[in-house]
Amino acid sequence: MSSLPEPSAAALAQSARLLESVAAEIDTAGGWIPFSRYMELALYAPGLGYYSGGARKFGPGGDFITAPELTPLFGQALAAQLEQVMRASAAQVIEVGAGTGLLAADLLLELERRGCLPEQYGILELSGELRARQADTLMHKAPRLAARVHWLEALPERFSGAVVANEVLDVMPVHLLVSRADGLFERGVACAAEGAGDPRLCWADVPAAGAVRAAAQALALPAPAGGEYVTELNLAGRAWVAAWAERLQTGAMLLIDYGYPRAEYYLPSRASGTLLCYYRHHAHGDPFLWPGLNDITAFVDFTAVAEAGFEAGLDVQGYTTQARFLFNCGVLQCLERRGPREGADYIRAARAVQRLTAPQEMGELFKVLALGRGLDGPLLGFAGGDRVHAL
Repeated sequence: MSSLPEPSAAALAQSARLLESVAAEIDTAGGWIPFSRYMELALYAPGLGYYSGGARKFGPGGDFITAPELTPLFGQALAAQLEQVMRASAAQVIEVGAGTGLLAADLLLELERRGCLPEQYGILELSGELRARQADTLMHKAPRLAARVHWLEALPERFSGAVVANEVLDVMPVHLLVSRADGLFERGVACAAEGAGDPRLCWADVPAAGAVRAAAQALALPAPAGGEYVTELNLAGRAWVAAWAERLQTGAMLLIDYGYPRAEYYLPSRASGTLLCYYRHHAHGDPFLWPGLNDITAFVDFTAVAEAGFEAGLDVQGYTTQARFLFNCGVLQCLERRGPREGADYIRAARAVQRLTAPQEMGELFKVLALGRGLDGPLLGFAGGDRVHAL
């Protein structure tokens, strides 16, 4: 980890407070908590977690860059799909986890150009710091449309329209599974013996039990003769989709994230799982390093997400790569509006589109899954290259 930039003294102090809180919870729980609980605290503990604290997360000055940070063309293409969903359901949008607010601004501006503005644009955001940034972004980029935006603290009781979740499922707390020759275990977090006031976290395995064991057994994980097979189980994501299914009357959810269908997710060769941490554009594998200062993510099992929606009564309306989705939604036509091809603006935008769509960049790794209810006919974004059969 020597290549990582050192946090500031204030950031380290905040991390130390979170570490003390985690250690206290481990002690209260009898010496062990599941990794899902640790991940929840590290990301969302009030005032101390990565997404609930005040650290800058997105863009060149943060820890990672998302598609809306690369170019407004991402939102402009996505708007074509939102228009189709809204015209078939209701003129409402909810964006879950809106980051800096750039996607919201880009979508609203493009939907205005298309003559299909939502009556309301809701943002479901847990972070007060990000809410403030989102409001500032909207006032700067789309001031005449900012009044259409409102913020939510919980899922609505009922909803019709379009739901957008870009890079949300990957930061939902996951359980860690360990398959060995001697059985199936859940990997959690304990405190190693340290001096008072200086807790140190460590891994600890217990036999998998309850809902975790039942879900893990259904996966038929590889059981190596020697060593171990480690992977993730996102029960929170399944529950979240089921909760939306209870509320979505007509419309569709568009879930955009990096991940695989189940047959690719649990390959024997992927024996160390997909868990990753991000700090200042550096990826690393130690989730115990500076708790609260790192993003912690896991790839998405899109088969599990689709199953959760289908079992809760939603239709699986499409699944494809980000590249195919954006091409289907007209990202190249949006690019042509940027002016002469020899111009600097067009060249910058074309490079951004390449990052969004190239197989070696985000084009194949990122997928788009649509779950809906009450919509007739195929969705625009899946008109070509639909991979539902691979789920």
